[in-house]
Amino acid sequence: MVGASDFAPGTRMPIDNAKLDRIVAEARRNAEQRELGYRERALKMYPWVCGRCAREFTRANLQELTVHHRNHDHDFNPPDGSNWELLCVYCHDNEHSRHIDHVRGGVMAVDEAPPATGNPFADLKAMMERKM
Repeated sequence: MVGASDFAPGTRMPIDNAKLDRIVAEARRNAEQRELGYRERALKMYPWVCGRCAREFTRANLQELTVHHRNHDHDFNPPDGSNWELLCVYCHDNEHSRHIDHVRGGVMAVDEAPPATGNPFADLKAMMERKM
């Protein structure tokens, strides 16, 4: 028999307790799997501070703290965490950009750069006169 407590608040729809149990069980399984990942291990091992800019993190903004692989090999995850460092998303992006530049041999020399072909200010005088 369906009682008043079997309905979702503010609705006349009965609560599917079996579905809720499945959702909770799946969420717990996912949390356990995440705990086995290198990010969760690194977050337990190191303080929640960016290794470059020293920005501190809390649970509210923890999603902006990433794990950087020092040797850039994401498959090398030693249990002692020696290949990891915590970086904010900005410092992490900068580190990978620097690595790409290093691998490619640096940026192009000025004399090797292709000449600019467009002029964004070509019609500036006419545009300014129209606004006045």
